[in-house]
Amino acid sequence: MRPALTAAIFDVDGVLVDSPHERAWREALAGFADPAGFTTAFYQANVAGKRRLEGARTALEQLGGPEAAARTAEYADKKQALIDRLIEEGSFEVFPDAMRFAAALKAAGLRLALASSSKNAAAMLARLKLPDGRTLLSLFDADLSGREVPRGKPDPALFLLAAEAVATPPAQCVVVEDAPAGIRAARAGGMTALGIARLGDEALLREAGADLVVTSLDQVELAALAEGALRTRAVTETAADA
Repeated sequence: MRPALTAAIFDVDGVLVDSPHERAWREALAGFADPAGFTTAFYQANVAGKRRLEGARTALEQLGGPEAAARTAEYADKKQALIDRLIEEGSFEVFPDAMRFAAALKAAGLRLALASSSKNAAAMLARLKLPDGRTLLSLFDADLSGREVPRGKPDPALFLLAAEAVATPPAQCVVVEDAPAGIRAARAGGMTALGIARLGDEALLREAGADLVVTSLDQVELAALAEGALRTRAVTETAADA
């Protein structure tokens, strides 16, 4: 039998929070390359889930060429200043299905950890409220977001640190991710990978190796986690809860 999944590790941007990261990357690109090339599909395939400098370098190499890539740090700093302003203005919101899913996992006794490459994750979650008035951040037992690691996703280092922080073997952790790089990192770390496709990118997440891909976290059958499995709930059950 497979071991029960007793801990959940969450990415933040695109999973828990509809954040302005993609917008910040695109708008900051002006003066470095044509922002029109920075589509949602480009963001998901090349930038999402990566550390800031890695994402900036990839974007400039592919959209601006070798000379633009020499300005990686400048572009990354411009993007960071913009995202800081957008977060301060409150230009983000929680995904309701993610809030329900995290709360249900916590109520079921799972340990929860945050493991985003973004250093802004805690700032956003601390401003989002649960129905009982607690912050969304309060659900999590550990926050590894923005932690410096030798290599970013798809390397599993950050997820392995998160598993250690919640005292759970990697084989008993499920990672919730919206980016192919994050899915690959989860699989490289020996963890179960749950892909949430909010942007019509189911195929990308499956190709990356996700054990299950859903378009809403309400679709996940919680009882299956005790069997070490990921599967969707019955259609009638999901519809009744909608």
